[in-house]
Amino acid sequence: MTRIYIVRHCEAEGNIYRRAQGQYDGRVTPKGRAQIAALAERFRDIPLDAVYSSDLRRARETAGAILKYHSLPLLTDIRLREWGIGSWEDVPFGNLEKQSPEQLDRFNNDPARFQAEGAEPWEALRSRIGQALRSIARRHPEGSAAVVSHGMAIRTLLAGIEGIPSAEIRRVGHGDNTSVSLVEAEDGRFRVVFANDVSHLSAALSTFARQSWWREKTLTDRNNVSFQPLDPVRYPSRYLEFYQKTWAAAHGSLAGFHASLYRDDAIRHVRVSPEALVTIVRPDGEAVGIIELDLERCAEQGVGWICLCYVEESCRRQLLGVQLIGHAVSVFRRRGFHAAQLCVYDKNLPALRFYEANEFYPVGETSGAGGGRLLILEKAL
Repeated sequence: MTRIYIVRHCEAEGNIYRRAQGQYDGRVTPKGRAQIAALAERFRDIPLDAVYSSDLRRARETAGAILKYHSLPLLTDIRLREWGIGSWEDVPFGNLEKQSPEQLDRFNNDPARFQAEGAEPWEALRSRIGQALRSIARRHPEGSAAVVSHGMAIRTLLAGIEGIPSAEIRRVGHGDNTSVSLVEAEDGRFRVVFANDVSHLSAALSTFARQSWWREKTLTDRNNVSFQPLDPVRYPSRYLEFYQKTWAAAHGSLAGFHASLYRDDAIRHVRVSPEALVTIVRPDGEAVGIIELDLERCAEQGVGWICLCYVEESCRRQLLGVQLIGHAVSVFRRRGFHAAQLCVYDKNLPALRFYEANEFYPVGETSGAGGGRLLILEKAL
């Protein structure tokens, strides 16, 4: 009999930016690294003959935790990758909920019927992930192995082992980041011993603890927002209203605020790309935040500049600001930038704490337009 521990990767950017990851190769988050540390302790005394992983970064880094106490090589297998979802890769879930609700429902509840441009058929996913598991079992008869893969790939694998059809896949739960399932293989047959166990994680380390989509029948999240371009020529008052709130929050008043100057800058930024100025919108249509990017200011240095990032005060601590950062990261990466930068007043402690939590660190300082010391913060991409 072969024992195979199947592990979902740790928390990665798409999990907190609320963007469809698929085979998009995003970075691991700070919480993800803490989850990895807890996972390493879980596997400290579990005998293993091999450790396999998807070749995507978030899976490989998770597998590294298992290897902390095991002197084994890491064996990567492309068949362990996440479902390739084509044109849906790196798209915010809020936009998918708004633009393709029927396909999103199929994706979550009947994946064999899911269709998106360039997407891998679900049957192909089921075939390759099943082939990978069978080949691992053959290589380690009477042994044990750990396999690090991805949420939908693992869900599909467990459904296949238990004979659950696509239309009933809701019977297979979603696994939190670094959740562990155990499968036993003997004489070509597989049995699920347990699934999606996270006993090694505290509530503070759980990704799911702050999300609700995985509990709901529709698998949507009230904190998912859609991103909509904002035209500063057609809607100057909406843009300036957000900017004034940002300015007042940072300075305590509107002294030194020059509406025409900032509006003209916004018009220039949008001419480069409509993605440079977007609002985040709740399902009820309310715009609750904004982000503005300058794609030219530091382009020669390979750096994208964030001019404005704001969430309505009543909507803070609801995982919305981090989704704005996710938009900037997505836009900047597609342009080949290696870092994102922005300025924050040194007395604006809430903002500094927020950006530090999202891995922005001081790289310089300058003087603000209204006086005061501005810290230049940078995030590696």
